[in-house]
Amino acid sequence: MRIAIVAESFLPLMNGVTHSILRVLEHLQERGDEVLVVAPSTQDTDAPDEVYGAHVHRLPSVPLAGYANVRVAMGGVYRVKRILADYAPDVVHLASPFVLGWRAAQAAHQLGIPTVAIYQTEVPGYAGRYGVPFLENWAWNRVDQIHLLASRTLAPSTFALNQLRGRGIPRVDMWRRGVDTQRFNPAKRDAGWRGSVAPGGERLIGYVGRLAAEKQVEDLAVLADVPGTRLVIVGDGPQRAALEAALPQAVFTGFLGGDDLARVVASFDLFVHPGEFETFCQTIQEAMASGVPVVATGRGGPLDLVENSRTGWLYEPGDLAALRARVTDLMGDDAKRRAFAAAAHASVQGRTWSALGAELVAHYKAVMSEPAVGPSPLVALSLTAAKQGF
Repeated sequence: MRIAIVAESFLPLMNGVTHSILRVLEHLQERGDEVLVVAPSTQDTDAPDEVYGAHVHRLPSVPLAGYANVRVAMGGVYRVKRILADYAPDVVHLASPFVLGWRAAQAAHQLGIPTVAIYQTEVPGYAGRYGVPFLENWAWNRVDQIHLLASRTLAPSTFALNQLRGRGIPRVDMWRRGVDTQRFNPAKRDAGWRGSVAPGGERLIGYVGRLAAEKQVEDLAVLADVPGTRLVIVGDGPQRAALEAALPQAVFTGFLGGDDLARVVASFDLFVHPGEFETFCQTIQEAMASGVPVVATGRGGPLDLVENSRTGWLYEPGDLAALRARVTDLMGDDAKRRAFAAAAHASVQGRTWSALGAELVAHYKAVMSEPAVGPSPLVALSLTAAKQGF
């Protein structure tokens, strides 16, 4: 097949969206498909022009205010329409669409090219965390417009699926995420590294992810004095300096990738994730593959990943006393923690990216064989605005 992937973010920025795209590109290369990636430009002169055999077409972009390494593509629908018309893909894959993805959804619709939209980021929920709650309704309207126009929407979790269907979005199916169980494996546990960050033999409570407002990492302050433990924060982002000041006893590793990340995750005794806006939460799945039990907020993707009292604990969003109690429970009971760890590891076996890649290709083929989606009245109004350059 000939596929165009339109990405809101891509290399060199590493996040959940980029990670999923890379695994998809790897699968499509193995199949022999032709792929074009359309993504915002970057100031990194070492950014690749080709990834897993796919050419990367960069569009002019500007940095997002307050988050300089996240860039927003500029230009209107016509520019994207011209790129797609020249490439003539069989299907357009919209990766976590919002700004560039909205233009691509309109462009593909006008060209009669089917689209598969991957719902991966709950952008409207971020509005309150960033102090602009009045934008939440506007952001949901944008999400609705994109997915009403898409030939098919793929949601990563039961929560996300029901969220979109509850908003009246049709043609929504489930598409989860795979995990590399060779890379993330209990055998990667590193006693030497553990000794370097916890010389007193403390048990390690770990977090992996962006250090940004929507991840609510500051909530982990309630764990700072859990007896016999050391908090380890893996990742980088705009809140790093503030978090280092708020959590002076924690170890901050900065961004880690590849085998370094796998080694550190496997060396945790417990993984925690306080974010309430995770549509999936790949880092939870990677921790479980590494034989590490999880304590996470009971909203969004973690609801599918963490089985209470077997692979970890979920707590009510905002109930930080419960977060501390769940962590204290597992940190104080070695036998229970080992049992949870074994169950967590077993629960993710078989979730390969190869299997998920095959599912995605099946969705591509399905939309290619279906009649074109006609615009609803809401989408028709949006298309009128788009013609004016919005």
